Amino acid sequence: MKRSLLMVLCLSVVSAFAGAYDIDEFTAKDAGKPDDYIIAEFGGKLKVAPADEVESLQEGRLVVRQKFEDPFGDTETSYQLYQGRKGDLSSMTALTADGVDYSKLINAKLYEHRGMDAEKDVEKVYFDGKAVYAPGLTTAVVFIDGTPVTLKGESSSDDEEETVAAAPAVPSSEAEECDEYDPDCEEEDDDDVSSYKTSAPIDNTADDRDYAASDAARDVGDRFGIADEVRFWTAVGLSALAVTAAVVGIMQHMEANKAGNAYDELSDLNNSILHACDNEPDRGSCEAVMARMAKYDDWTLASLQKRMNENKKTQDSYATARNIWFGISAASIAGAVVLFVW
Repeated sequence: MKRSLLMVLCLSVVSAFAGAYDIDEFTAKDAGKPDDYIIAEFGGKLKVAPADEVESLQEGRLVVRQKFEDPFGDTETSYQLYQGRKGDLSSMTALTADGVDYSKLINAKLYEHRGMDAEKDVEKVYFDGKAVYAPGLTTAVVFIDGTPVTLKGESSSDDEEETVAAAPAVPSSEAEECDEYDPDCEEEDDDDVSSYKTSAPIDNTADDRDYAASDAARDVGDRFGIADEVRFWTAVGLSALAVTAAVVGIMQHMEANKAGNAYDELSDLNNSILHACDNEPDRGSCEAVMARMAKYDDWTLASLQKRMNENKKTQDSYATARNIWFGISAASIAGAVVLFVW
Protein backbone atom coordinates (compact mmCIF):
# COMPACT_ATOMS: atom_id res chain seq x y z
CA MET A 1 0.00 0.00 0.00
CA LYS A 2 2.82 2.41 0.90
CA ARG A 3 4.61 1.57 -2.33
CA SER A 4 1.47 2.32 -4.34
CA LEU A 5 0.98 5.66 -2.60
CA LEU A 6 4.62 6.55 -3.22
CA MET A 7 4.24 5.63 -6.89
CA VAL A 8 1.13 7.79 -7.23
CA LEU A 9 2.90 10.71 -5.50
CA CYS A 10 5.92 10.44 -7.81
CA LEU A 11 3.69 10.30 -10.88
CA SER A 12 1.81 13.37 -9.66
CA VAL A 13 5.05 15.31 -9.20
CA VAL A 14 6.27 14.29 -12.67
CA SER A 15 2.94 15.22 -14.23
CA ALA A 16 2.94 18.64 -12.55
CA PHE A 17 6.50 19.31 -13.70
CA ALA A 18 5.79 18.14 -17.24
CA GLY A 19 2.59 20.17 -17.47
CA ALA A 20 4.47 23.45 -17.20
CA TYR A 21 6.55 22.52 -20.25
CA ASP A 22 3.71 21.09 -22.37
CA ILE A 23 0.85 22.62 -24.34
CA ASP A 24 -2.41 21.07 -23.16
CA GLU A 25 -4.57 22.26 -26.05
CA PHE A 26 -4.60 24.68 -28.96
CA THR A 27 -7.27 27.28 -28.25
CA ALA A 28 -6.08 30.54 -29.82
CA LYS A 29 -8.66 32.28 -32.03
CA ASP A 30 -6.23 34.61 -33.80
CA ALA A 31 -5.84 34.29 -37.57
CA GLY A 32 -2.63 32.69 -38.77
CA LYS A 33 -0.36 34.99 -40.73
CA PRO A 34 2.15 33.76 -43.33
CA ASP A 35 5.84 34.65 -43.34
CA ASP A 36 9.01 33.78 -45.26
CA TYR A 37 8.87 30.15 -44.11
CA ILE A 38 5.18 29.30 -44.54
CA ILE A 39 2.98 30.51 -47.41
CA ALA A 40 -0.79 30.96 -47.19
CA GLU A 41 -3.14 29.61 -49.83
CA PHE A 42 -6.56 30.88 -48.88
CA GLY A 43 -7.22 34.60 -48.68
CA GLY A 44 -3.73 35.45 -47.51
CA LYS A 45 -4.19 33.65 -44.21
CA LEU A 46 -3.17 30.28 -42.83
CA LYS A 47 -5.80 27.74 -41.91
CA VAL A 48 -5.97 25.97 -38.54
CA ALA A 49 -4.33 22.54 -38.60
CA PRO A 50 -5.51 19.65 -36.38
CA ALA A 51 -2.74 18.34 -34.14
CA ASP A 52 -3.20 14.73 -35.27
CA GLU A 53 -2.47 15.66 -38.90
CA VAL A 54 0.91 17.31 -38.30
CA GLU A 55 3.00 14.12 -38.32
CA SER A 56 1.43 12.96 -41.60
CA LEU A 57 1.88 16.13 -43.66
CA GLN A 58 2.15 15.81 -47.42
CA GLU A 59 5.31 16.83 -49.20
CA GLY A 60 5.55 20.58 -49.62
CA ARG A 61 3.29 21.32 -46.65
CA LEU A 62 4.30 23.01 -43.38
CA VAL A 63 2.70 23.70 -40.00
CA VAL A 64 3.63 26.56 -37.69
CA ARG A 65 2.85 26.56 -33.96
CA GLN A 66 2.23 30.14 -32.85
CA LYS A 67 2.28 31.40 -29.26
CA PHE A 68 -0.04 34.27 -28.31
CA GLU A 69 0.93 36.01 -25.06
CA ASP A 70 -0.82 39.00 -23.51
CA PRO A 71 1.90 41.50 -22.45
CA PHE A 72 -0.40 42.86 -19.72
CA GLY A 73 -1.30 39.43 -18.35
CA ASP A 74 -5.05 40.00 -18.62
CA THR A 75 -5.57 36.79 -20.61
CA GLU A 76 -3.82 33.45 -20.46
CA THR A 77 -1.18 32.48 -23.01
CA SER A 78 -2.63 30.39 -25.84
CA TYR A 79 -1.31 28.41 -28.81
CA GLN A 80 -2.57 27.39 -32.22
CA LEU A 81 -1.39 25.32 -35.20
CA TYR A 82 -1.63 26.72 -38.73
CA GLN A 83 -1.01 24.98 -42.03
CA GLY A 84 0.27 26.28 -45.36
CA ARG A 85 2.74 25.68 -48.16
CA LYS A 86 6.38 25.25 -47.31
CA GLY A 87 8.47 28.34 -47.99
CA ASP A 88 12.23 28.82 -47.94
CA LEU A 89 13.62 26.87 -44.96
CA SER A 90 17.25 27.08 -46.05
CA SER A 91 18.10 29.56 -43.28
CA MET A 92 16.85 27.19 -40.54
CA THR A 93 18.24 23.90 -39.25
CA ALA A 94 16.14 20.75 -39.21
CA LEU A 95 16.11 19.62 -35.56
CA THR A 96 15.47 16.01 -34.59
CA ALA A 97 15.97 13.68 -31.62
CA ASP A 98 16.47 9.92 -31.88
CA GLY A 99 13.91 7.76 -30.13
CA VAL A 100 11.38 10.56 -29.55
CA ASP A 101 7.81 10.18 -30.81
CA TYR A 102 7.24 13.02 -33.28
CA SER A 103 3.65 13.47 -32.12
CA LYS A 104 4.91 14.43 -28.64
CA LEU A 105 7.03 17.24 -30.10
CA ILE A 106 3.88 18.96 -31.33
CA ASN A 107 2.71 19.60 -27.76
CA ALA A 108 6.15 20.14 -26.22
CA LYS A 109 7.31 23.71 -25.67
CA LEU A 110 10.63 24.52 -27.33
CA TYR A 111 13.48 26.29 -25.50
CA GLU A 112 16.78 27.75 -26.67
CA HIS A 113 18.72 25.99 -23.89
CA ARG A 114 18.26 24.38 -20.51
CA GLY A 115 17.58 26.39 -17.36
CA MET A 116 15.00 28.69 -18.92
CA ASP A 117 11.68 29.48 -17.24
CA ALA A 118 8.69 27.50 -18.41
CA GLU A 119 7.08 30.60 -19.93
CA LYS A 120 10.15 31.59 -21.97
CA ASP A 121 9.56 29.11 -24.80
CA VAL A 122 10.06 29.92 -28.48
CA GLU A 123 7.08 31.75 -29.98
CA LYS A 124 7.15 30.24 -33.49
CA VAL A 125 7.97 26.58 -34.16
CA TYR A 126 7.65 24.92 -37.58
CA PHE A 127 6.85 21.25 -38.37
CA ASP A 128 7.16 19.42 -41.70
CA GLY A 129 6.23 15.96 -40.41
CA LYS A 130 9.85 14.87 -40.09
CA ALA A 131 11.77 17.57 -38.23
CA VAL A 132 11.27 20.69 -36.14
CA TYR A 133 12.47 24.19 -37.14
CA ALA A 134 12.97 27.40 -35.17
CA PRO A 135 14.49 30.61 -36.55
CA GLY A 136 18.09 31.12 -35.43
CA LEU A 137 18.43 27.83 -33.54
CA THR A 138 20.74 24.95 -34.40
CA THR A 139 19.91 23.08 -31.18
CA ALA A 140 16.92 23.24 -28.86
CA VAL A 141 15.54 21.63 -25.71
CA VAL A 142 12.12 20.06 -25.10
CA PHE A 143 10.70 18.15 -22.15
CA ILE A 144 9.22 14.75 -22.99
CA ASP A 145 7.33 13.25 -20.04
CA GLY A 146 9.24 15.60 -17.74
CA THR A 147 12.67 14.62 -19.08
CA PRO A 148 14.78 17.18 -20.97
CA VAL A 149 15.63 16.13 -24.53
CA THR A 150 18.04 17.98 -26.81
CA LEU A 151 17.08 18.41 -30.46
CA LYS A 152 20.08 18.61 -32.76
CA GLY A 153 20.69 19.42 -36.38
CA GLU A 154 21.51 16.88 -39.04
CA SER A 155 25.29 17.55 -38.89
CA SER A 156 27.07 16.84 -35.62
CA SER A 157 30.52 17.79 -34.39
CA ASP A 158 30.89 14.24 -33.02
CA ASP A 159 30.72 12.84 -36.55
CA GLU A 160 33.45 15.21 -37.66
CA GLU A 161 35.67 14.13 -34.77
CA GLU A 162 35.16 10.46 -35.65
CA THR A 163 36.06 11.20 -39.27
CA VAL A 164 39.28 12.91 -38.25
CA ALA A 165 40.16 10.12 -35.82
CA ALA A 166 39.59 7.50 -38.51
CA ALA A 167 42.08 9.05 -40.95
CA PRO A 168 44.76 6.43 -41.74
CA ALA A 169 48.32 7.03 -40.63
CA VAL A 170 51.16 7.19 -43.15
CA PRO A 171 52.65 3.71 -43.59
CA SER A 172 56.17 3.36 -42.31
CA SER A 173 57.29 1.98 -45.68
CA GLU A 174 56.42 5.29 -47.32
CA ALA A 175 58.39 7.34 -44.81
CA GLU A 176 61.37 9.21 -46.15
CA GLU A 177 64.62 7.32 -45.83
CA CYS A 178 67.50 9.36 -44.49
CA ASP A 179 71.13 8.83 -43.76
CA GLU A 180 72.16 8.16 -40.18
CA TYR A 181 74.57 11.11 -40.35
CA ASP A 182 71.92 13.54 -41.59
CA PRO A 183 71.15 15.90 -38.62
CA ASP A 184 67.99 17.21 -40.28
CA CYS A 185 66.60 13.74 -40.50
CA GLU A 186 67.23 13.17 -36.80
CA GLU A 187 65.39 16.36 -35.90
CA GLU A 188 62.39 15.27 -37.93
CA ASP A 189 62.40 11.90 -36.18
CA ASP A 190 62.44 13.68 -32.83
CA ASP A 191 59.53 15.86 -33.90
CA ASP A 192 57.56 12.83 -35.04
CA VAL A 193 58.16 11.08 -31.73
CA SER A 194 57.14 14.09 -29.71
CA SER A 195 54.08 14.68 -31.88
CA TYR A 196 52.61 11.22 -32.22
CA LYS A 197 54.17 8.81 -29.77
CA THR A 198 52.37 9.77 -26.58
CA SER A 199 50.30 7.83 -24.11
CA ALA A 200 48.82 10.83 -22.33
CA PRO A 201 45.01 10.58 -22.08
CA ILE A 202 42.93 13.16 -23.87
CA ASP A 203 40.54 14.99 -21.60
CA ASN A 204 37.27 14.75 -23.51
CA THR A 205 35.35 16.17 -20.57
CA ALA A 206 36.83 19.65 -21.08
CA ASP A 207 34.27 20.56 -23.72
CA ASP A 208 31.49 19.22 -21.53
CA ARG A 209 32.67 21.42 -18.65
CA ASP A 210 32.85 24.41 -20.96
CA TYR A 211 29.32 23.82 -22.20
CA ALA A 212 28.07 23.29 -18.63
CA ALA A 213 29.69 26.55 -17.52
CA SER A 214 28.20 28.32 -20.51
CA ASP A 215 24.73 26.94 -19.76
CA ALA A 216 25.08 27.97 -16.11
CA ALA A 217 26.07 31.50 -17.11
CA ARG A 218 23.12 31.76 -19.47
CA ASP A 219 20.84 30.40 -16.75
CA VAL A 220 22.05 33.06 -14.29
CA GLY A 221 21.47 35.69 -16.94
CA ASP A 222 17.95 34.42 -17.50
CA ARG A 223 17.20 34.36 -13.77
CA PHE A 224 18.44 37.89 -13.14
CA GLY A 225 16.89 39.05 -16.38
CA ILE A 226 13.36 38.05 -15.36
CA ALA A 227 11.52 41.23 -16.16
CA ASP A 228 8.48 40.48 -13.99
CA GLU A 229 10.49 40.16 -10.78
CA VAL A 230 12.63 43.21 -11.54
CA ARG A 231 9.55 45.30 -12.34
CA PHE A 232 7.79 44.11 -9.17
CA TRP A 233 10.59 45.06 -6.78
CA THR A 234 11.22 48.30 -8.62
CA ALA A 235 7.55 49.17 -8.19
CA VAL A 236 7.77 48.31 -4.48
CA GLY A 237 10.77 50.60 -4.10
CA LEU A 238 8.99 53.42 -5.92
CA SER A 239 5.95 52.96 -3.66
CA ALA A 240 8.14 53.28 -0.57
CA LEU A 241 9.79 56.37 -2.03
CA ALA A 242 6.36 57.88 -2.79
CA VAL A 243 5.23 57.42 0.83
CA THR A 244 8.46 58.85 2.22
CA ALA A 245 8.36 61.84 -0.12
CA ALA A 246 4.71 62.49 0.77
CA VAL A 247 5.50 62.48 4.52
CA VAL A 248 8.44 64.87 4.07
CA GLY A 249 6.29 67.08 1.84
CA ILE A 250 3.57 67.26 4.52
CA MET A 251 6.17 68.26 7.12
CA GLN A 252 7.51 70.98 4.84
CA HIS A 253 3.96 72.20 4.28
CA MET A 254 3.40 72.46 8.03
CA GLU A 255 6.60 74.50 8.47
CA ALA A 256 5.56 76.76 5.59
CA ASN A 257 2.22 77.36 7.33
CA LYS A 258 3.99 78.29 10.59
CA ALA A 259 6.21 80.80 8.81
CA GLY A 260 3.19 82.13 6.94
CA ASN A 261 1.21 82.63 10.16
CA ALA A 262 4.15 84.47 11.76
CA TYR A 263 4.41 86.73 8.72
CA ASP A 264 0.69 87.48 8.77
CA GLU A 265 0.82 88.33 12.47
CA LEU A 266 3.69 90.79 12.04
CA SER A 267 2.10 92.21 8.91
CA ASP A 268 -1.10 92.99 10.81
CA LEU A 269 0.97 94.63 13.56
CA ASN A 270 2.90 96.69 11.03
CA ASN A 271 -0.30 97.88 9.37
CA SER A 272 -1.81 98.84 12.75
CA ILE A 273 1.24 100.94 13.66
CA LEU A 274 1.25 102.72 10.32
CA HIS A 275 -2.46 103.40 10.56
CA ALA A 276 -2.21 104.73 14.14
CA CYS A 277 0.54 107.21 13.24
CA ASP A 278 -1.07 108.53 10.06
CA ASN A 279 -2.22 111.80 11.70
CA GLU A 280 0.70 112.31 14.11
CA PRO A 281 3.00 115.30 13.34
CA ASP A 282 6.13 113.43 14.44
CA ARG A 283 5.43 110.24 12.52
CA GLY A 284 8.86 108.65 13.04
CA SER A 285 8.76 108.95 16.80
CA CYS A 286 5.19 107.69 16.84
CA GLU A 287 6.07 104.58 14.88
CA ALA A 288 9.07 103.82 17.13
CA VAL A 289 6.98 104.22 20.28
CA MET A 290 4.13 102.10 18.91
CA ALA A 291 6.52 99.34 17.87
CA ARG A 292 8.10 99.20 21.33
CA MET A 293 4.73 99.15 23.03
CA ALA A 294 3.38 96.46 20.71
CA LYS A 295 6.13 93.92 21.28
CA TYR A 296 9.41 94.47 23.10
CA ASP A 297 11.30 97.46 24.36
CA ASP A 298 14.08 97.11 21.78
CA TRP A 299 11.80 96.84 18.75
CA THR A 300 11.62 99.46 16.08
CA LEU A 301 9.48 99.63 12.99
CA ALA A 302 12.55 98.80 10.86
CA SER A 303 13.36 95.69 12.89
CA LEU A 304 9.70 94.68 12.70
CA GLN A 305 9.71 94.90 8.90
CA LYS A 306 13.05 93.03 8.74
CA ARG A 307 11.53 90.21 10.76
CA MET A 308 8.57 90.16 8.37
CA ASN A 309 10.90 89.73 5.38
CA GLU A 310 12.71 86.86 7.09
CA ASN A 311 9.43 85.09 7.79
CA LYS A 312 8.38 85.56 4.17
CA LYS A 313 11.63 84.05 2.87
CA THR A 314 11.28 81.14 5.27
CA GLN A 315 7.73 80.51 4.10
CA ASP A 316 8.79 80.57 0.42
CA SER A 317 11.68 78.18 1.13
CA TYR A 318 9.49 75.63 2.86
CA ALA A 319 6.84 75.99 0.16
CA THR A 320 9.41 75.26 -2.57
CA ALA A 321 10.69 72.20 -0.70
CA ARG A 322 7.11 71.04 -0.20
CA ASN A 323 6.37 71.27 -3.91
CA ILE A 324 9.55 69.34 -4.78
CA TRP A 325 8.78 66.50 -2.39
CA PHE A 326 5.15 66.29 -3.50
CA GLY A 327 6.40 66.16 -7.12
CA ILE A 328 8.75 63.29 -6.27
CA SER A 329 5.90 61.47 -4.56
CA ALA A 330 3.59 61.92 -7.54
CA ALA A 331 6.24 60.75 -10.02
CA SER A 332 7.03 57.70 -7.87
CA ILE A 333 3.36 56.77 -7.62
CA ALA A 334 2.95 57.08 -11.39
CA GLY A 335 6.03 54.91 -12.00
CA ALA A 336 4.88 52.28 -9.52
CA VAL A 337 1.41 52.09 -11.08
CA VAL A 338 2.90 51.66 -14.56
CA LEU A 339 5.22 48.88 -13.39
CA PHE A 340 2.49 47.08 -11.43
CA VAL A 341 0.10 47.21 -14.41
CA TRP A 342 2.85 46.18 -16.84
